[in-house]
Amino acid sequence: MPGVIVKELTKRYGEVAAVEGLSLEVKPRELVALLGPSGCGKTTTLRVVAGFLRPEAGEIWVGDRCLSSPSAVVPPERRRMAMIFQSYALWPHMTVAQNVAYGLRFKQEVSRAERERRVREILKVVHLEGFESRYPGELSGGQQQRVAVARSLVVEPEILLLDEPLSNLDANLREEMRFEIRRLHEAFGITTLYVTHDQAEAMVISDRIAVLYRGRLVQIGTAHQLFEQPRTRFVADFIGKTNLIDGVAAAPDRVARGGLSLRVASASLKPGAAVTVSIRPHEIALAPASSPRTPGEGVNVLRGTVQRTSYLGDAIDYQVQVDGSDVVLRVAGPPPAAVRAGQEVTLTLPAAACVPLTDSD
Repeated sequence: MPGVIVKELTKRYGEVAAVEGLSLEVKPRELVALLGPSGCGKTTTLRVVAGFLRPEAGEIWVGDRCLSSPSAVVPPERRRMAMIFQSYALWPHMTVAQNVAYGLRFKQEVSRAERERRVREILKVVHLEGFESRYPGELSGGQQQRVAVARSLVVEPEILLLDEPLSNLDANLREEMRFEIRRLHEAFGITTLYVTHDQAEAMVISDRIAVLYRGRLVQIGTAHQLFEQPRTRFVADFIGKTNLIDGVAAAPDRVARGGLSLRVASASLKPGAAVTVSIRPHEIALAPASSPRTPGEGVNVLRGTVQRTSYLGDAIDYQVQVDGSDVVLRVAGPPPAAVRAGQEVTLTLPAAACVPLTDSD
């Protein structure tokens, strides 16, 4: 299986740059998710890769073939790609078997008997054996999604493209299909680009996640890397819940904000530079405040007052106003609630979990 290389891609609609200077490499057999909010350029990027749009600048390469450039675009049907759309795009007047076999009808080298064999095999893979004679209107949303997946896989594409394929499903079915798509990727090993705005979906399905913001690639990495080591304010805030504390570097490994002082997971900050510190709610330890204050309080150990508690089933969400500041921190703790609203608490912020963000985006 070949990989996909996107080189300095730019696509404009009038004066607006939907994608600008985007470079990305998807390795052979890798599944990369394009993740970001609406309008960030992820679907536009996918459509340029598919050959539906011509770029203003940049190139799309698959293996040793240049498929898109400002001067020439190989048409979609000659790209050896398959695409799964958000709407599934199933033919309502065709049965499941006919929908799945549709792409094979255009392969002259595939006989009717071979076509029928492939359809039977792929329907077993997606757990739809016995559904061959049903029509799309007789299927659930999840079953329709499986038909769309089967139709794409049966033609044995080099590259698989998916454009928010789970967004029309309810929450429980969407979670189930995440694992199903991951299972199918591991079984077939097709190089895949997957567009989504759902961070949990991207984290479950992908080998790596490319985070897009305002048409640009801001960070790429595994789910663990993006969650634990975000480089920008946007990535830290978009990938999971976090607390963002704006301050100034007081030392190579310390950030100050008013009376607060935090030792951070870095020893290379430039004193005087503006720094935002990200710390995840579950990394903060919360306990009833001791009285009087202990000698260790002051650096990474803060006092505050609980403003609100929210029961979330597997966790309690606390909002804590830090004493002597306008900082309100969210803390996630296990139930049952150990403290209540209005109670004084001590917060311990491990230095290793205080990640400084020096990029402005």
